[in-house]
Amino acid sequence: MIEVKELYKAYGDKIAINGLSFTVSDEIYGLLGPNGSGKTTLMRILAGITKPTRGKVLVEGIDVAENPLKVKEIVGYIPETPVLYESLTPGELFDFVGKIRKIPGEELEERVNRLVKAFGIENYMDQFIGTLSFGTKQKVSVISALLHNPRVLLLDESMNGLDAKSARIFRELLFEFKKEGKSIIFSTHILPLAEMICDRIGVIYRGKLVAEGSVEELKERAHEESLEEVFLKLTESKEEVFEIIQALKL
Repeated sequence: MIEVKELYKAYGDKIAINGLSFTVSDEIYGLLGPNGSGKTTLMRILAGITKPTRGKVLVEGIDVAENPLKVKEIVGYIPETPVLYESLTPGELFDFVGKIRKIPGEELEERVNRLVKAFGIENYMDQFIGTLSFGTKQKVSVISALLHNPRVLLLDESMNGLDAKSARIFRELLFEFKKEGKSIIFSTHILPLAEMICDRIGVIYRGKLVAEGSVEELKERAHEESLEEVFLKLTESKEEVFEIIQALKL
C-alpha cells in the first residue's frame, strides 16, 4: 500500500507538489498530467530519492522520509529516462544489482534468464550499455527494477522506447503483479494505455490532484466520452487546443 498525505514539494519559489493526498492498494493506479505537473517529482519522492518539503508518504507502512533505504528495498522504480552504468554490460549490471539486493546466486540467475528471454535481450548481454539503443536500455532498466521481486512498483513513463512485443509482455506482467497483491503507480502520457490497464486514475495539474476515479467515473463526472477529452477538460487545455488548431488552419 502507498499512502500520500498532504504532500508538498517546493524548489525555491516554485511549488512542484501542492497538497497531494491519495492511497494506492493492490491495484494499477494511473498518474496523468501535462508536462511540469509534478508527476516525476512525486515518483522520486515515493521512491525515497527526493525529500518532500512537508507532508507524509508511507510505503507498506514505512515512512519514506524517515527510512528511505528500507523503502528502496521493497520498491522497484523505473525512471522516465534510463539511469544506468553505461561502462558495464547488462550481465554485469544484473549481477551488481543482485548483490546489492542480496538475491541468492541461483535465484538471481533464474530470474535474470527468465526476464532477459522475455524481453529479448539475449544478444546484448555482453555489450556495453552505453552502446545500446534507447529501447534496449529501457529493457535493461525494466529488468533491473524487477529482479528483486518488489512489492511496490513506481513506473514513470516506463513503456517509452519499448517495441510492441515487449510493451505487451510488460503489460501482462503488470496484470500478474496486481493479482499477487502488489501496488503499482503507472505514470504515462499515452491515454489509451492508461485506459487499458489502470484500475483507477489520478489527474495531477499544477501539483494538485484535480480528479480521481475509474475511467468510467471520470468520464461521467466530466460529461465526456473519452479519457482524452476528460484529460483536456480537467487540465484546462481543451479550448487552447481548439484555438491552436484554428490558428494552424489559417
